[in-house]
Amino acid sequence: MFDLKHIRETPEFYDSGWQRRGLAPQTPKIIEMDEKRRALQTEMQDLQASRNALSKDIGAIKSKGGDASDIMAKVAEMKERIARIEEDEKKIAEELQGFLGVLPNIPDASVPDGKDEKDNKEARRHGEPPRINSARDHTDIGEGLGGMDFETAAKMSGARFVLLKSGVARLERALAQFMLDTHTQEHGYTELSVPLLVRDEALYGTGQLPKFAEDLFRTSTGHWLIPTSEVSLTNTVLDTILDAADLPLRLTSLTPCFRSEAGAAGKDTRGMIRQHQFYKVELVSITAEDKSMDELERMTNCAETILKKLGLAFRTMALCTGDMGFSAKKTFDIEVWLPGQNTYREISSCSNCGDFQARRMMARYKAEGDKQTRYVHTLNGSGVAVGRCLIAVLENYQQADGSVVIPDALLPYMGGIKKLEPAGEVKSGKVA
Repeated sequence: MFDLKHIRETPEFYDSGWQRRGLAPQTPKIIEMDEKRRALQTEMQDLQASRNALSKDIGAIKSKGGDASDIMAKVAEMKERIARIEEDEKKIAEELQGFLGVLPNIPDASVPDGKDEKDNKEARRHGEPPRINSARDHTDIGEGLGGMDFETAAKMSGARFVLLKSGVARLERALAQFMLDTHTQEHGYTELSVPLLVRDEALYGTGQLPKFAEDLFRTSTGHWLIPTSEVSLTNTVLDTILDAADLPLRLTSLTPCFRSEAGAAGKDTRGMIRQHQFYKVELVSITAEDKSMDELERMTNCAETILKKLGLAFRTMALCTGDMGFSAKKTFDIEVWLPGQNTYREISSCSNCGDFQARRMMARYKAEGDKQTRYVHTLNGSGVAVGRCLIAVLENYQQADGSVVIPDALLPYMGGIKKLEPAGEVKSGKVA
């Protein structure tokens, strides 16, 4: 959400920011609605003051035995007018709130301009993509290992689901445990186990509602399945005033994520790239307003560390204005190399949302000696997407005989298994 006073004072800042996102000027309509709302508020306050004054006159007249019926009729008429104005003010305030609620965050000045992913800028890259002759994609590898079953999953759930089995399921679990341990033990994040079902206000706070309802799954009780634990983690500060001395808060969680993938028809239909249900280790930071850009670099580095430890080649991209998410003011995407697709694919997205989500959630902080509160800045990032990391490990560590070598960083989590063998083969220290 946005500061209406700041919009009135600097409309060009907001219109130029939204223009960078491909939107027409929005402030004329915002200011018009706001002026109507404020005029109604002023009229209502004036009427209330007049009514209060007349009410005192009524008391004085009655105390002297006089007739106050004319004034009483006038007060009753004012009361009706105040009720009508109050209703009109409430209606336009809701319209204004609804209009503002679907406008995206203003991009930071350092964000490159552009229309889509083609205009993203590479910030850095790490490692060299491995040379693999006749590289297979994760679907062929997983099915060859007997550990990836799309057909059975489709029978019970339909398209965009997968059933993982045996060593591949163990590898997915190992990746998640490895990520959590790294972020909690080395990066200072606090692990939380969070609700997977949330109410409207939680998704409004992080920006998924009202604009992106079709991307979500809603239950018959009115709850929503979380699309990412960013929602639950960030809303731990919903309607809260924090002590500045307690910032930053760094939180992490492993959860399933649920997405309808509306509008993704025909995209990534093969394999596990785009699923309705997947696991992700999420990172969330709550910071003071002057610390969030440094925190964005730190969070991105934390996510990159996971890939470095796994020996995976990747590049980090600064997203352009046209490819950036709704709530973000600046975003870095980390793209891992996938030999089976012969390209880099997104595996983590780390965003600084500034005070955009905090205003929607009323999440504030107060420094010692300050009389007024300030809005916190919120950040979120994948640390990383477990399913896509599984894909990357399978494709980058595939062997010519159909087996997959386990990266050294995951060996402590694999119970002695050092290699996944093709289906039907079981050897010491290996699994089919």
